[in-house]
Amino acid sequence: MRETLRGTISKKEITHSNCEDGVKMDNFRKKKEDWERLTVELIANLKASLVDLEALWTKYESSRRYEDPVYRFYHQSYKVFELQDYSVEIVEALRSLLPGRQINSKFQTILDEGTGKEFELADNDRWLDATRPIVEAFFHTRFFLEMAIKYGKELDEPPTTMPSGWSALLYLFDLR
Repeated sequence: MRETLRGTISKKEITHSNCEDGVKMDNFRKKKEDWERLTVELIANLKASLVDLEALWTKYESSRRYEDPVYRFYHQSYKVFELQDYSVEIVEALRSLLPGRQINSKFQTILDEGTGKEFELADNDRWLDATRPIVEAFFHTRFFLEMAIKYGKELDEPPTTMPSGWSALLYLFDLR
């Protein structure tokens, strides 16, 4: 028996608690090892994909594929719907950085709500509801592409202090 602030604990309860703590510790170690392996793999894949990622960035920073679609949103032109294809292309490149890894559910929701839409005349009457998710999805995918390039250039190993952009990129792959 052992005295605690909550009362007396029997030896059986202590042993059971230690066992659970041991399992928790093993799970923690495994998760930490998985995290370290996946983070190192992500950095290696960022570096290996850097030329392709930069080419994609160049493609989507051009005025035709960045400035013009944003203008089209405010001009209320159906051409804003083109952003969906851009988002999908960028996301395919991002997914290839950790193949088979699920992406963050919040990001997936943004992507689901901002892609796969066909323009209909009725969208003109509900323009913000119809198109804002498309623009939002593009901005998020473009942000993650920018972070992938930035940290592909800057990192050789996982940093000990987490820059916000790197942390966001880790969140994309549910590694935070």
